Amino acid sequence: MALQCDLVTSAEISLATPAHRNRIVESLVAAFPADPVLRYLFPDDATYPRHAAAFFGHLFDKRVHRNAIWTIGDGAAVAIWEPPAEPGAAAPAGELELPEAERSRMKAYDVALHAVLPQEPYWYLGVLGTHPDWTGRRWGHTLMAAGLRRAAEDRLPAVLETSTEGNVRMYEKAGWQVTASFRDPLPVWVLRHDA
Repeated sequence: MALQCDLVTSAEISLATPAHRNRIVESLVAAFPADPVLRYLFPDDATYPRHAAAFFGHLFDKRVHRNAIWTIGDGAAVAIWEPPAEPGAAAPAGELELPEAERSRMKAYDVALHAVLPQEPYWYLGVLGTHPDWTGRRWGHTLMAAGLRRAAEDRLPAVLETSTEGNVRMYEKAGWQVTASFRDPLPVWVLRHDA
């Protein structure tokens, strides 16, 4: 289903609110059907849309109240950032409800990723995506820059991971540097951008 949206002539960034949830989830499900990590987690074509929607909805719900989800086009493009944990802050309640096979793959991926993430505080770019109907406008770069500015204000690095070599090159052109990688359960590169 194509999104109906007025063309944003100048990339107007806004912080996402709970009202953006459905549009953002729809955009991200449409943006990642061939992404290696998403397809590792949710390999079945028949259940990908439903499971990916639950996954992205869970990430949105965990972070929307931390003022770290930026969007353009009311959800056509989105960057879901996670700020450093605040002392004494509790993680939001709620479990991601998925079949056991998907939960097992997610746990394996999380274990591998957390083994190579930095120990010091950082801003984490968890998801950066644009609905396919709106690609080519460099909205992703604009949203990435908004989060990098926020990390720089905190004088903290930013960190992300990607599972495609093409993305590694794109991020390197934007000033990111590969700091770690792993190959199991799938090839992933971790990149850092210093303030």
